[in-house]
Amino acid sequence: MIAIVNTFVLCYAALFPIVNPVGSAPLFLGLTQFAGDKLRNALARRVAINSFFLLLGSVFVGSHVLEFFGISLPVVRIGGGLVVTAFGWKLLNSDARLDGDHATGDAPSTVPDAFYPLTMPLTVGPGSISVAMTLGSQRPKVADFYTLALFGYGAIVGIVAIAATVYLCYRFAEATVAALGKSGTNVVVRLSAFIMLCIGIQIVVSGWKDLGLSLN
Repeated sequence: MIAIVNTFVLCYAALFPIVNPVGSAPLFLGLTQFAGDKLRNALARRVAINSFFLLLGSVFVGSHVLEFFGISLPVVRIGGGLVVTAFGWKLLNSDARLDGDHATGDAPSTVPDAFYPLTMPLTVGPGSISVAMTLGSQRPKVADFYTLALFGYGAIVGIVAIAATVYLCYRFAEATVAALGKSGTNVVVRLSAFIMLCIGIQIVVSGWKDLGLSLN
């Protein structure tokens, strides 16, 4: 039981800051501003399900895919960290509407697809995938099925909790944004963007250190 709890806490604590559903909720609301409440709720559910399977595959299959293509985990960290850093910088300096108000002018009244861009890269981007792959690479290197099962169960519960958090944040994004107001929403998004920028730089630094160690 302790092993399951430890794995759950590790997965949730590692993925939550980089997935950042709280900071992404206003962006989700802005991207779905032309959707009705029923459609927006359905999109939130689909994004949560997509995020679950994407993270699940990254944890349990991602490291094997890297081995197949001959890509090292430090390289994935550096590449994913650069993408997260660039996205965080772009979001930090963006002048886009973040309050979910309906756009005016010639903006097309279209609803984005649930997978792209709402699931990837808005919710689960390269940084989240690289972190999930890193978590998967930390699974016990033993043939004991019981130990592996405990790790797998804890990881699955952690990913389910992340997906549930994504759904709740996106499902009630409109109420959250309304409570925060335009100024509060802008503060949350900019702060989240800065944190994302710092996380991206940290991922790059960690990958660089690991890559340097592997070359010695």
